[in-house]
Amino acid sequence: MHIPSRFAIRVLLCCAVAAAPAFALAQAPAQAKPAVGTQMTPSATYGKLLSGMEKEFVDAAEAMPEDKFNFAPPATAGDFKGVRSFSGQIKHVTEANYYFFGGGMSEADMKAKADAIEKNTSKADVIQALKDSFTQAHTFIDGITPENAFVMTANGTRGGMSAFGIAHLMDHYGQMVVYLRMNGIVPPASRGSM
Repeated sequence: MHIPSRFAIRVLLCCAVAAAPAFALAQAPAQAKPAVGTQMTPSATYGKLLSGMEKEFVDAAEAMPEDKFNFAPPATAGDFKGVRSFSGQIKHVTEANYYFFGGGMSEADMKAKADAIEKNTSKADVIQALKDSFTQAHTFIDGITPENAFVMTANGTRGGMSAFGIAHLMDHYGQMVVYLRMNGIVPPASRGSM
């Protein structure tokens, strides 16, 4: 498995941030398209991106049956030694959502949140914790304004943390898709409308 260099990841993140407004508009439901030149707010732009990624991620999480929820590819299937299980991928993203979208949670609060998330074992509890983390993410993004989007905080700018958080979701979504397909499950986003 090829692991991209840090430079490649940074280039990808810059491209994602630059393309965010266009992607957000493309993801909007069939509503009146804003006129060219319309100023979009940072919260509206990032909110649309997050909503689209949230749907794909939660749908993929829910698609894995309970009896395969802890599936991890065997080392003999390729270079999979030590990878997270399917459930582990979801828990990791849930915890990361509080880092990216936590709005400056203290280290102690982050540790307590991560410990609580790791204790979840049932599919229902893992998915509920994931959904709760998306509620926090939307709250954080809804608070982004043109005035505070690119002001430095303890962890970076609100806009930068949001872009990186959304890119992080995409990375782990791709891994979950591989796990689903290894179990003969077509990811919901790839099923199309029939």
